[in-house]
Amino acid sequence: MNYEDHDTYGMYKTTTADLDTDSGPGPRLMGADTLIGNDVYNSEDEDLGDIKEIMLDMHTGKVAYAVLSFGGFLGMGEKLFAVPWQALKLDTVEKRFVLDVDKERLKTAPGFDPDNWPDMADQTWINQIHNYYGTKPETNEYRV
Repeated sequence: MNYEDHDTYGMYKTTTADLDTDSGPGPRLMGADTLIGNDVYNSEDEDLGDIKEIMLDMHTGKVAYAVLSFGGFLGMGEKLFAVPWQALKLDTVEKRFVLDVDKERLKTAPGFDPDNWPDMADQTWINQIHNYYGTKPETNEYRV
């Protein structure tokens, strides 16, 4: 699934022979609901799952994490991963996200059960996630 399939408002247009560029806001600005369900692949073209949720930092207004679903079948045995937003890259050609993580490494990434979400405001958890993906948290991230 890709963001064009989720586009209920017609924001993302395909190019035509008459136009050099697409009209609409994307892909520099995109509706958050159009990102839910987007596929995530790695650079080896392996399917890593899909985006289940977008987590916003309500103090900065920035996207903090994409919650990635990996494994399982029909929602059973599924594991969720909070991936720092800066670890993902949008592939506008294939209309999917790319996460530079080997599939075997993702299997051992810090994840959680869909019924038992972590405290994403806990600084220890924040540091663990960012260290795993090689990203840096925003200063004062998620502080009240």
